[in-house]
Amino acid sequence: MKSKFATTLGLLALGLSAAQGQEVKLNIPGQPAAAAAAPAKPAFSESQLIEEFGWFVGKRVGLAELELSAEEIAIFLKGLSGAAAGKDSPYELEKIGPAMDEFMQKKQAAYLAKLKNKSMAENVAFFAKLKENKAVVELPSGLRYEIVSPGSGPAPKPAETVKVHYTGKLLDGSTFDSSVERKEPAEFQLDQVIPGWTEGLQKLSKGGKIKLYVPPHLAYGDDGRPGIPPGSTLIFDVELLDIKAAAAPAPAVPGAK
Repeated sequence: MKSKFATTLGLLALGLSAAQGQEVKLNIPGQPAAAAAAPAKPAFSESQLIEEFGWFVGKRVGLAELELSAEEIAIFLKGLSGAAAGKDSPYELEKIGPAMDEFMQKKQAAYLAKLKNKSMAENVAFFAKLKENKAVVELPSGLRYEIVSPGSGPAPKPAETVKVHYTGKLLDGSTFDSSVERKEPAEFQLDQVIPGWTEGLQKLSKGGKIKLYVPPHLAYGDDGRPGIPPGSTLIFDVELLDIKAAAAPAPAVPGAK
Protein backbone atom coordinates (compact mmCIF):
# COMPACT_ATOMS: atom_id res chain seq x y z
CA MET A 1 0.00 0.00 0.00
CA LYS A 2 1.34 3.43 -0.89
CA SER A 3 1.94 5.92 1.91
CA LYS A 4 -0.87 8.39 2.47
CA PHE A 5 1.78 10.97 3.24
CA ALA A 6 3.72 10.73 -0.04
CA THR A 7 3.22 14.42 -0.82
CA THR A 8 4.42 15.57 2.58
CA LEU A 9 7.40 13.22 2.50
CA GLY A 10 8.23 14.48 -0.96
CA LEU A 11 8.18 18.05 0.27
CA LEU A 12 10.43 17.14 3.17
CA ALA A 13 12.84 15.47 0.76
CA LEU A 14 12.89 18.55 -1.43
CA GLY A 15 13.63 20.69 1.62
CA LEU A 16 16.56 18.49 2.60
CA SER A 17 17.92 18.57 -0.95
CA ALA A 18 17.72 22.35 -1.02
CA ALA A 19 19.53 22.57 2.31
CA GLN A 20 22.28 20.27 1.11
CA GLY A 21 22.79 22.41 -1.98
CA GLN A 22 23.23 25.69 -0.12
CA GLU A 23 26.49 27.58 -0.66
CA VAL A 24 29.00 27.31 2.22
CA LYS A 25 30.57 30.67 3.15
CA LEU A 26 33.91 30.80 4.98
CA ASN A 27 34.99 33.51 7.40
CA ILE A 28 38.56 34.36 6.30
CA PRO A 29 40.75 36.07 8.93
CA GLY A 30 41.25 39.73 8.19
CA GLN A 31 38.03 40.10 6.34
CA PRO A 32 34.94 41.60 7.98
CA ALA A 33 32.24 39.08 8.60
CA ALA A 34 29.06 39.67 6.67
CA ALA A 35 26.17 40.84 8.76
CA ALA A 36 23.74 38.01 9.45
CA ALA A 37 20.40 38.54 7.78
CA ALA A 38 17.44 38.70 10.12
CA PRO A 39 15.47 35.43 9.95
CA ALA A 40 12.26 35.79 8.03
CA LYS A 41 9.11 35.56 10.05
CA PRO A 42 7.36 32.21 9.39
CA ALA A 43 4.28 32.53 7.22
CA PHE A 44 2.40 30.03 9.42
CA SER A 45 2.56 29.06 13.06
CA GLU A 46 3.30 25.48 14.11
CA SER A 47 -0.28 25.05 15.29
CA GLN A 48 -1.55 26.09 11.86
CA LEU A 49 0.80 23.62 10.17
CA ILE A 50 -0.32 20.78 12.44
CA GLU A 51 -3.96 21.67 11.84
CA GLU A 52 -3.39 21.61 8.08
CA PHE A 53 -1.60 18.27 8.35
CA GLY A 54 -4.60 16.85 10.21
CA TRP A 55 -6.91 18.10 7.47
CA PHE A 56 -4.58 16.62 4.83
CA VAL A 57 -4.66 13.18 6.45
CA GLY A 58 -8.45 13.22 6.85
CA LYS A 59 -8.93 14.31 3.25
CA ARG A 60 -6.59 11.68 1.84
CA VAL A 61 -8.31 8.82 3.67
CA GLY A 62 -11.80 10.05 2.63
CA LEU A 63 -12.97 10.76 6.15
CA ALA A 64 -15.91 12.91 5.04
CA GLU A 65 -17.22 10.10 2.83
CA LEU A 66 -17.63 7.84 5.86
CA GLU A 67 -20.16 10.32 7.31
CA LEU A 68 -19.23 9.44 10.89
CA SER A 69 -21.40 10.66 13.75
CA ALA A 70 -20.01 12.97 16.44
CA GLU A 71 -19.64 9.96 18.75
CA GLU A 72 -17.86 7.94 16.05
CA ILE A 73 -15.48 10.85 15.34
CA ALA A 74 -14.59 10.98 19.04
CA ILE A 75 -13.79 7.25 18.98
CA PHE A 76 -11.77 7.72 15.78
CA LEU A 77 -9.74 10.48 17.45
CA LYS A 78 -9.12 8.16 20.40
CA GLY A 79 -7.54 5.64 18.07
CA LEU A 80 -5.58 8.37 16.31
CA SER A 81 -4.26 9.67 19.63
CA GLY A 82 -3.12 6.17 20.54
CA ALA A 83 -1.20 5.85 17.27
CA ALA A 84 0.34 9.31 17.75
CA ALA A 85 1.51 8.26 21.21
CA GLY A 86 3.21 5.18 19.78
CA LYS A 87 0.84 2.72 21.46
CA ASP A 88 0.12 -0.72 20.07
CA SER A 89 -3.17 -1.49 18.34
CA PRO A 90 -5.96 -1.71 20.94
CA TYR A 91 -7.11 -5.00 19.34
CA GLU A 92 -5.47 -7.89 17.52
CA LEU A 93 -5.36 -6.85 13.87
CA GLU A 94 -5.63 -10.43 12.62
CA LYS A 95 -8.91 -10.86 14.47
CA ILE A 96 -10.49 -7.42 14.01
CA GLY A 97 -9.25 -6.84 10.45
CA PRO A 98 -12.02 -8.70 8.54
CA ALA A 99 -14.77 -7.06 10.62
CA MET A 100 -13.18 -3.64 10.05
CA ASP A 101 -13.05 -4.25 6.28
CA GLU A 102 -16.72 -5.21 6.28
CA PHE A 103 -17.64 -2.12 8.30
CA MET A 104 -15.73 0.19 5.94
CA GLN A 105 -17.28 -1.45 2.87
CA LYS A 106 -20.76 -0.87 4.27
CA LYS A 107 -19.93 2.77 4.96
CA GLN A 108 -18.63 3.19 1.43
CA ALA A 109 -21.67 1.45 -0.10
CA ALA A 110 -24.01 3.73 1.82
CA TYR A 111 -22.14 6.80 0.63
CA LEU A 112 -22.18 5.65 -3.01
CA ALA A 113 -25.90 4.84 -2.79
CA LYS A 114 -26.54 8.35 -1.50
CA LEU A 115 -24.61 9.83 -4.44
CA LYS A 116 -26.46 7.61 -6.91
CA ASN A 117 -29.89 8.62 -5.58
CA LYS A 118 -28.90 12.28 -5.74
CA SER A 119 -27.73 11.86 -9.35
CA MET A 120 -30.94 10.05 -10.35
CA ALA A 121 -33.10 12.88 -9.04
CA GLU A 122 -30.96 15.45 -10.85
CA ASN A 123 -31.09 13.42 -14.08
CA VAL A 124 -34.90 13.24 -14.08
CA ALA A 125 -35.22 16.99 -13.54
CA PHE A 126 -32.57 17.77 -16.17
CA PHE A 127 -34.04 15.66 -18.97
CA ALA A 128 -37.55 16.92 -18.23
CA LYS A 129 -36.27 20.47 -18.69
CA LEU A 130 -34.26 19.49 -21.78
CA LYS A 131 -37.47 18.53 -23.61
CA GLU A 132 -38.20 22.24 -23.95
CA ASN A 133 -35.19 22.60 -26.28
CA LYS A 134 -36.58 21.75 -29.71
CA ALA A 135 -33.09 21.55 -31.21
CA VAL A 136 -32.32 18.48 -29.10
CA VAL A 137 -32.97 15.06 -30.68
CA GLU A 138 -33.79 12.07 -28.47
CA LEU A 139 -32.81 8.60 -29.69
CA PRO A 140 -34.46 5.31 -28.63
CA SER A 141 -31.35 4.45 -26.60
CA GLY A 142 -31.93 7.51 -24.40
CA LEU A 143 -29.09 9.54 -25.88
CA ARG A 144 -29.90 13.18 -26.61
CA TYR A 145 -27.87 15.30 -28.96
CA GLU A 146 -27.86 18.70 -30.60
CA ILE A 147 -26.06 19.43 -33.86
CA VAL A 148 -24.21 22.74 -33.54
CA SER A 149 -22.73 22.51 -37.05
CA PRO A 150 -23.06 19.37 -39.24
CA GLY A 151 -19.70 19.37 -41.01
CA SER A 152 -19.41 17.77 -44.44
CA GLY A 153 -18.81 14.36 -45.92
CA PRO A 154 -19.60 10.91 -44.51
CA ALA A 155 -20.09 10.23 -40.81
CA PRO A 156 -17.56 8.04 -39.01
CA LYS A 157 -18.16 4.30 -38.68
CA PRO A 158 -17.68 2.47 -35.39
CA ALA A 159 -14.43 0.78 -36.48
CA GLU A 160 -12.88 4.05 -37.68
CA THR A 161 -10.62 6.30 -35.62
CA VAL A 162 -11.76 9.83 -34.90
CA LYS A 163 -9.74 12.88 -33.92
CA VAL A 164 -11.68 15.25 -31.71
CA HIS A 165 -11.58 18.20 -29.39
CA TYR A 166 -14.04 17.94 -26.52
CA THR A 167 -15.09 19.27 -23.15
CA GLY A 168 -17.00 17.09 -20.70
CA LYS A 169 -19.14 18.58 -17.94
CA LEU A 170 -21.43 17.43 -15.15
CA LEU A 171 -24.96 18.75 -14.69
CA ASP A 172 -23.69 21.33 -12.21
CA GLY A 173 -21.53 22.84 -14.96
CA SER A 174 -18.18 21.66 -13.57
CA THR A 175 -15.65 20.37 -16.12
CA PHE A 176 -14.28 16.87 -15.46
CA ASP A 177 -12.24 16.50 -18.65
CA SER A 178 -11.24 18.67 -21.61
CA SER A 179 -8.87 18.16 -24.52
CA VAL A 180 -9.41 21.86 -25.26
CA GLU A 181 -7.88 22.84 -21.93
CA ARG A 182 -5.01 20.42 -22.52
CA LYS A 183 -4.59 21.91 -26.01
CA GLU A 184 -4.18 18.42 -27.41
CA PRO A 185 -6.86 16.67 -29.53
CA ALA A 186 -7.79 13.11 -28.63
CA GLU A 187 -7.81 10.14 -31.02
CA PHE A 188 -9.61 6.85 -30.47
CA GLN A 189 -11.47 4.12 -32.30
CA LEU A 190 -15.12 5.03 -32.11
CA ASP A 191 -16.34 1.66 -30.84
CA GLN A 192 -13.79 1.67 -27.98
CA VAL A 193 -15.40 4.47 -25.95
CA ILE A 194 -18.61 4.91 -23.97
CA PRO A 195 -21.77 3.95 -25.92
CA GLY A 196 -23.05 7.54 -25.88
CA TRP A 197 -20.02 8.66 -27.87
CA THR A 198 -20.10 5.70 -30.26
CA GLU A 199 -23.71 6.40 -31.16
CA GLY A 200 -23.59 10.18 -31.00
CA LEU A 201 -20.57 10.85 -33.20
CA GLN A 202 -22.12 8.83 -36.02
CA LYS A 203 -24.59 11.71 -36.35
CA LEU A 204 -21.77 14.08 -37.30
CA SER A 205 -19.41 14.66 -40.25
CA LYS A 206 -15.84 15.88 -40.38
CA GLY A 207 -15.52 19.50 -39.27
CA GLY A 208 -18.84 19.38 -37.44
CA LYS A 209 -19.70 20.12 -33.82
CA ILE A 210 -22.19 18.32 -31.61
CA LYS A 211 -23.47 18.55 -28.05
CA LEU A 212 -24.10 15.18 -26.43
CA TYR A 213 -26.35 14.62 -23.41
CA VAL A 214 -25.31 11.17 -22.22
CA PRO A 215 -27.43 9.44 -19.53
CA PRO A 216 -25.54 7.23 -17.07
CA HIS A 217 -26.42 3.90 -18.73
CA LEU A 218 -24.63 5.13 -21.86
CA ALA A 219 -21.69 6.53 -19.88
CA TYR A 220 -20.19 5.06 -16.69
CA GLY A 221 -23.36 3.85 -15.00
CA ASP A 222 -23.25 3.39 -11.25
CA ASP A 223 -19.48 2.96 -11.16
CA GLY A 224 -18.45 6.56 -11.65
CA ARG A 225 -14.93 7.73 -12.28
CA PRO A 226 -12.53 10.20 -10.63
CA GLY A 227 -14.42 13.49 -10.73
CA ILE A 228 -17.60 11.76 -11.94
CA PRO A 229 -20.08 10.65 -9.24
CA PRO A 230 -22.01 7.37 -9.70
CA GLY A 231 -25.11 7.66 -11.88
CA SER A 232 -24.01 10.90 -13.54
CA THR A 233 -25.39 12.31 -16.76
CA LEU A 234 -22.52 13.74 -18.82
CA ILE A 235 -22.62 16.66 -21.23
CA PHE A 236 -20.02 16.83 -24.00
CA ASP A 237 -19.21 19.54 -26.50
CA VAL A 238 -17.40 17.74 -29.32
CA GLU A 239 -15.70 18.95 -32.50
CA LEU A 240 -14.92 16.22 -35.05
CA LEU A 241 -11.56 17.22 -36.50
CA ASP A 242 -10.79 14.17 -38.62
CA ILE A 243 -11.81 10.61 -39.47
CA LYS A 244 -9.26 7.90 -40.15
CA ALA A 245 -10.34 4.79 -42.00
CA ALA A 246 -10.15 1.46 -40.20
CA ALA A 247 -7.01 -0.52 -40.90
CA ALA A 248 -7.47 -3.11 -43.63
CA PRO A 249 -7.40 -6.71 -42.37
CA ALA A 250 -4.18 -8.59 -43.01
CA PRO A 251 -4.32 -10.79 -46.13
CA ALA A 252 -4.87 -14.46 -45.50
CA VAL A 253 -1.76 -16.62 -45.68
CA PRO A 254 -2.25 -19.70 -47.90
CA GLY A 255 -2.25 -22.86 -45.83
CA ALA A 256 -2.59 -21.00 -42.52
CA LYS A 257 -5.21 -22.24 -40.08
